[in-house]
Amino acid sequence: MKKTMITLLLGLTLTVSAQQVEYEREDSVRVMELLNGASCLDTVGENRMGEWMVHFGRAIMDMGIPYVGHTLEPFDKERLIINLRQMDCTTFTENVVALSLCMKNGLTSFEAFCHILQKIRYEKGDVPTYSRRLHYFTTWILDNTDMGFCHEIQSPNPPFTEVQTVRVDYMSKNPSKYRMLTVNPGDIPAIRRMESDISGKTFRYIPKQEVKNTALLRNTVHNGDILAIITNIKGLDTQHIGIAVWHDDGLHLLNASSIHKKVVEEPMTLRQYLYKHPTMPGIRVVRIND
Repeated sequence: MKKTMITLLLGLTLTVSAQQVEYEREDSVRVMELLNGASCLDTVGENRMGEWMVHFGRAIMDMGIPYVGHTLEPFDKERLIINLRQMDCTTFTENVVALSLCMKNGLTSFEAFCHILQKIRYEKGDVPTYSRRLHYFTTWILDNTDMGFCHEIQSPNPPFTEVQTVRVDYMSKNPSKYRMLTVNPGDIPAIRRMESDISGKTFRYIPKQEVKNTALLRNTVHNGDILAIITNIKGLDTQHIGIAVWHDDGLHLLNASSIHKKVVEEPMTLRQYLYKHPTMPGIRVVRIND
């Protein structure tokens, strides 16, 4: 399908800041189908955003969307990419958040979805540039917290019994693994500054041994929370992200899975999943603000 370029007014307050957006017609159609399909969803109570997060995550899963990495980097210059045909764990989560924020704000247009996606994907919602994209999920959490979109849960203790000290430098030390840094090596110093900004920061997390099917964990982690699986891989802060969904047998992960090659509600519990991966010591928990 031929790609189309459009110009939008960006910013929830519709401040004048025009930017090109790259998408295919199928993407805009899917966004509108998803927003229209949620218009009759009866969300009440204290976890309205969580209900929307789970709803949109499952609706995207039902579309049979495959897992594909690096979908944000088809060009030599950064653009705002809207792609609801292929997703990795980050773009899946971002799309679900953007759709949920549209519902929260009573916004039902494709344009609104695009400018919210830009707000959450780039530092301070800035005009898309590679160096301003929130590459490390710790940076994503902190920036979106500052923007008022979310907050990180770090209590009670237990189950938040451990502390992660962030030490990141993977991107700046391995630029050859990132196409955009190979094409634009001048962005490496900005990436290094982003890494420096979060290195040394500490965050409480739930270690895998505390991820149990208990009343305590059910009261702490809510349906629709973003689960950031931390990693002990040197130079990185997180290894995978997805959305929390409780089943009778425990906590599960709704995610774009490189293992299943598609968006899936993981059939095994999150506890089982974590114990299958030695590089994943536990989870950080992020909640979208109601």
